[in-house]
Amino acid sequence: MIRILIADDHDIVRQGIRQVLAMAGDIEVAGEADSGWAVLGALREQHYDLLLTDLNMPGPNGTELLNRVKVEHPGLAIVVLSMHAERQIAAGALKAGASGYLTKGIPASSILAAVRKVARGGRYIDPELVDKLVFFTSADEGKVPHERLSEREYQIFQLIVQGTSLNDIAEQLHLSAKTVSTHKKRLLQKMEMTSAVELVRYALQHGMII
Repeated sequence: MIRILIADDHDIVRQGIRQVLAMAGDIEVAGEADSGWAVLGALREQHYDLLLTDLNMPGPNGTELLNRVKVEHPGLAIVVLSMHAERQIAAGALKAGASGYLTKGIPASSILAAVRKVARGGRYIDPELVDKLVFFTSADEGKVPHERLSEREYQIFQLIVQGTSLNDIAEQLHLSAKTVSTHKKRLLQKMEMTSAVELVRYALQHGMII
């Protein structure tokens, strides 16, 4: 039996994941967490074989949470289930210790397949992300401005070019407005730009705004 801790700050998402995993006779949802702190606490209280987690939650989240989990529980298998389908975020999660990365639009069967494969020591990547990860090279990173951004900076960049206010970004990412403002300043410096207008123009030129 594969004992799983599922982590997401939205109860309805956790309910959906539970329903998917209930389809399998070899998987048990042994615990739930709605924040990074809750994840760390749950892992200290009992044994789990696998953590199935979102990246954006209150408390430690994203690669910070993954790094802390791997330090404290190096043998724990981790699968990320995220709304983000960008190469930068997926690559950052894998580098931080995740062995699986899925986006929330995948079929239920893929979640089951990922959990089973990762629990056995394998790796599982959302098929839509495989080409992006395989064919990206470090040489490309030096040529494309947005590839210089950290995972968090890239998330904020995306929200800015979509017209989201800094206060709304702070609320969505569970950060303070001051922290978001600092990230915005840094990403502008890294991309060698001076305003949100330039960021939007860049995003339009590169087909990054849907």
